[in-house]
Amino acid sequence: MPVPILKQGTYLIASVQSALTDADTERLQDDLMTQVSRYRAHGIIVDVTAIDVMDSFAARSLRTIAHMTQLRGAETVIVGLQPEVAFAMVQLGLTFEDMHTALDLEEGLAWLDRKASGRRQRDGRDSGR
Repeated sequence: MPVPILKQGTYLIASVQSALTDADTERLQDDLMTQVSRYRAHGIIVDVTAIDVMDSFAARSLRTIAHMTQLRGAETVIVGLQPEVAFAMVQLGLTFEDMHTALDLEEGLAWLDRKASGRRQRDGRDSGR
C-alpha cells in the first residue's frame, strides 16, 4: 500500500500507516526523492507511529532515505518510534545514530524549524534587518 506524503510548506510528511513490504519501502524511497526534487523540500518527516514491528530492511531503508534526501538538501526526521520497536532495534543492533529521531510529529516539526532557522542565520538571510 502506498504511503501518503503530504506537503506542509517546505516540508514533506510521510505517514506510514502499516508495516511495509520491501516493495512498499522501495516505492516510498522513490516517491520521497521525486517529491523532494519537485517541491524543493527542505525537510522530511517519516511518521512510523502506526508501526509495531520493523525489520532490518525497513530500518536500513529509513537510513537510506535520510542519506539520499540529505544529499538533495533536505533533513529527515523519523518520528513516532514505538518503545517496543526501539527496544527490538537496539537488540538487533539497528540504530539511527547518524540521523535524527523525535518523539512525535510536533517535536519533529519543531526540530526542522530550528534547523531551518539556523540555516537562514548562517546564510545571512535572518540578520534582523
